[in-house]
Amino acid sequence: MLDFCKNILTKVSFDRFLFRKELLKAIKRLKSEELSLLYRWCMDQFGSIYGGIIRRAFNAKLA
Repeated sequence: MLDFCKNILTKVSFDRFLFRKELLKAIKRLKSEELSLLYRWCMDQFGSIYGGIIRRAFNAKLA
């Protein structure tokens, strides 16, 4: 499932709205042990563009 989510996020990374929407879906779908892997991957791949969106999405999950 993690690889599937990465694939989807890569495909929608051209659009800020779609990226946020799919990231939130991925966070809901994944197991807790996969979330840290997804966070690190997202920050490596898209942190310079969507760093704020990524941090907010993961903070909302942890809150």
